[in-house]
Amino acid sequence: MRKLDLVRGDFEHPAAFWFGVLACSTGVALHLPMYFSAHHMHYVMSGMQPDAAMITGMVLIAVGLVAVVYGVLPPRGTQIRNSARSLRVSAIDDAPIRGQHIALLVVLAIAITIDVMKPATLAFVAPGFAQEYGLKSPANPHGDIPVAWLPLSGITGTVIGSWIWGGLGDRIGRRSSILLAGILFIATSICGAMPGFKWNLLMCFMMGIGVGGMIPIAFALMAETIPARHRGWLMVLIGGDIAGAYLITSWLSGWLTPTYSWRILWLIGLPTGLLFITLNYWIPESPRYLIARGRNEEAKAIMTRYGAEVQEAPSASAASETPALRGYSQLLRRPLAGSTLAILVLAAGAGLITFGFQLWVPTNLQHLGYSAVKSDYVVRNAALLGLPFTVLVAVAYGWWGSRRTIVTLALVSALALGGFVVAGDSLADHHFALSLLLIVPLSAVSSVTAVVLAYAAEVYPTTLRSRGSGLAAGMTKLGGVLIIAVVVASTTVPSIAATALIGAVPLLLAAAMFLWFGPETKHRSVEEITDELLATEAAPAADR
Repeated sequence: MRKLDLVRGDFEHPAAFWFGVLACSTGVALHLPMYFSAHHMHYVMSGMQPDAAMITGMVLIAVGLVAVVYGVLPPRGTQIRNSARSLRVSAIDDAPIRGQHIALLVVLAIAITIDVMKPATLAFVAPGFAQEYGLKSPANPHGDIPVAWLPLSGITGTVIGSWIWGGLGDRIGRRSSILLAGILFIATSICGAMPGFKWNLLMCFMMGIGVGGMIPIAFALMAETIPARHRGWLMVLIGGDIAGAYLITSWLSGWLTPTYSWRILWLIGLPTGLLFITLNYWIPESPRYLIARGRNEEAKAIMTRYGAEVQEAPSASAASETPALRGYSQLLRRPLAGSTLAILVLAAGAGLITFGFQLWVPTNLQHLGYSAVKSDYVVRNAALLGLPFTVLVAVAYGWWGSRRTIVTLALVSALALGGFVVAGDSLADHHFALSLLLIVPLSAVSSVTAVVLAYAAEVYPTTLRSRGSGLAAGMTKLGGVLIIAVVVASTTVPSIAATALIGAVPLLLAAAMFLWFGPETKHRSVEEITDELLATEAAPAADR
């Protein structure tokens, strides 16, 4: 019997994987000399030509990425996927939380934090990026090209990445997909050393593809390994670390950018990415994937460690997952369509606020008269005040119920955003009130993102779980793409009041839809939840 190598860090081709990690890391390191050579110009690299070391680094990164892909991808992916169609993994309802669960949750919390820091960094990079390249922004209204092109390229990448990795996770396994996303964290940190404007946009787009893949796969993995009675609140708590990522990013921006410029916020992707790759030791592979590979003993051992069991899919579920209806099209057809629609509207609202509001908070605060450092710390203070709110939402999701928590959270968030609509720019003169109101778009909306992703990971069938989570995660970013595209087209950054109103409307709509569609998930196995959806048409909440 083969040892449990996948639990301990082995791969299909381990030598190729670790060579790829080394090549990518070395390639990034070769970009640093040119960056440090610009220290006498406060690290302004615009107009500089790539040197030999930087070009060599790009080649090494390309070679390393190919090696990593070869190292983790299994052979005969289609055959493996088809053979796993009738298998499902469920968490044992009365299983206690074990040390392995805690280790996995800690690792995934770190992974999600690192992941969310990437797009959150866009908000703090934008002012310095605009200044260096002479782009149009509130601080430079006479520029020709709007700075919004940078976040547009990055967030577009996250949408595509969420959908790509959602499908990938259901085909090649959760762990391999997570590690592929992680290595892109390392590779795309060279964005901080790119001298050219267009190269920055390209690398920011690639960064987004890697970032978009992490969260849906992490939630799918948690749904398959965490016991049912603890699953909901723990997933929301870990997902709510989005607020923590924003807090860390705002602190790093205020601390590092005055000395090392905006570029340092991209370059820290190298050490954080290496940290994540090191932590892969505590990430298990999906048991369903192992069984499909014929490695039943390894899968059983992992299930024993995580308190899960393998089951044959009931006939109703198996019948619904015919080859013609597999994939994203299944999510948009009955009986899943109603729940999917409610999830997508809520996710879109969260995205509109996250990227329509959060993205422009530092820029708008500077426009209202705050210094760059002061605006960073105002955002940090608001995110810090909101951390207890994340814990409260997680507890409510687990003990009060998922549907009631989602409806209440959406309503409270929408009403609080109304405060920005009413007060508008006058909040600049009321620092304490501004910090209190910012708790909602910085922390409460992070909790909205967490609950919608957790809910998506719970309600969909095992063979569609990564796709369902990926679709929801992509929609949280698609709202951002739409509103950033509006900024690019109009070349005007929307005000705080405008972005608050745009985000509040879909939250109100989603609250109504969740009262009508979608099952309650509290303390229920994922099999029980999905069986209900697959066996019956979505019914009004009053009939349940």
